[in-house]
Amino acid sequence: MTRVLPLFRRSIADGWRGLAGWTAGILVALFLYLPLYPSFGGNGQMQEMIDSLPPELVQTLSYDQIGSGPGYAQATFFGLIGFVLLTIAAVGWGTGAIANDEENGQLELTLAHGVTRGQLFAERTAAVLVKLAWLCVVSFAVVLLLNEPSELEIEVANLVATTTAFFGLVSLSAVAAVAVGGITGRRTWALGAGAGIAVYAYAMHALGNQGDDLKWLQDFSPYSWAYADAPLQNGWNETIWLNFAVIAVLLLAGWLVFRRRDVAV
Repeated sequence: MTRVLPLFRRSIADGWRGLAGWTAGILVALFLYLPLYPSFGGNGQMQEMIDSLPPELVQTLSYDQIGSGPGYAQATFFGLIGFVLLTIAAVGWGTGAIANDEENGQLELTLAHGVTRGQLFAERTAAVLVKLAWLCVVSFAVVLLLNEPSELEIEVANLVATTTAFFGLVSLSAVAAVAVGGITGRRTWALGAGAGIAVYAYAMHALGNQGDDLKWLQDFSPYSWAYADAPLQNGWNETIWLNFAVIAVLLLAGWLVFRRRDVAV
């Protein structure tokens, strides 16, 4: 293979239909939820409804700031439905990058066409991250488009910070799936790693919200690293970059092991 980034190009070309479907899902979610804010949040009805719920539930779902425009966008999309949608996409794409092909025997055929293992790992990971970046850019653009008509009053700089945090959070699940797939060659392990880290991150954040005695749990939650300091309201903070640091470690570990281990035939 002599073309530039052949595996990357192939992954993008083969996955464009799925990417289009996920893009449509993001658009539907944003156009469904954000325009509702003036009807509920802007006149205080949303906050009154939240105040009537059990405090534990409110804290678990991070709905305590939902009465404001940034808090509403964070609670409904970036912290919940968008997080769920992109995590599902991330885990699926990450699992498919290496582990799926190895279990069905196609990985050996790909490696026989003059590509190195390191190249395969790097290009397929890049394809997954580019697709996730596209979904995050779409999310940013739509939120920005709806910001004024939906009366959200989100500052552009804060939206950039939140979108960056969002990308780091969902990419962590994708990279975990890719790395574990590269280390083990097993689809189940890759899928479990990607989904497991997302569940762990959300659970630790939710438990940490239950009281001051449990607040320390959020120090170990990738979800809290992304969102605990409310970047959609307060802007950039240093914990946003922790997810990217973990991503770098996982990529290095997966790449090193995949280059040396036997590939199942």
